[in-house]
Amino acid sequence: MPRAPRRPARHTLVLAAVLAIHLTFTAAEPSAARDPAEISPSPSPIDVDPAWAWPVGPPVRLLAPFRAPATPYSAGHRGIDLAAAPGGMVRAPADGVVSFAGPVAGRPVLSIAHGNGIVSSIEPVAASVAADDAVREGEVVGVVGVGGHCDGACVHVGVRVHGEYVSPLLFLGGVPRAVLLPLGG
Repeated sequence: MPRAPRRPARHTLVLAAVLAIHLTFTAAEPSAARDPAEISPSPSPIDVDPAWAWPVGPPVRLLAPFRAPATPYSAGHRGIDLAAAPGGMVRAPADGVVSFAGPVAGRPVLSIAHGNGIVSSIEPVAASVAADDAVREGEVVGVVGVGGHCDGACVHVGVRVHGEYVSPLLFLGGVPRAVLLPLGG
């Protein structure tokens, strides 16, 4: 009896979406420097330079990678954890405008809107900036705080594009160029 054609697995579809985003970044020319006050969260194509600055370090040490959830409400790790010492400086990964700085579920969180629907969030961060402040890449925005699953030993960095979580390594330059291989033997 002939087999029905197989549908691609969900992880294959997620991988294809991540690859499409990565190829968009590598094909786009770097955007011109802009005043952060002019950055707006419009739903246009992503046109940021994917080489953001690391928010902590050096040395930068990845403790936990991004693990996409199978569905929007499934378990996963919607960011990366970077080693950080309590009280260490936290810097803005790219130009933007602070969209939130305050406690969420008992831990201090800092979110920055970078334009084009891109938002980064870092926690735990005792922020030295407030909502609506313009920040520049590399500017100190706070210090490593306590709370959450990192609790002073690391910072959790998340990135959303139009509300969907993606690997921060796409922006930080930590994802190697993808090569598609044929399926089967």
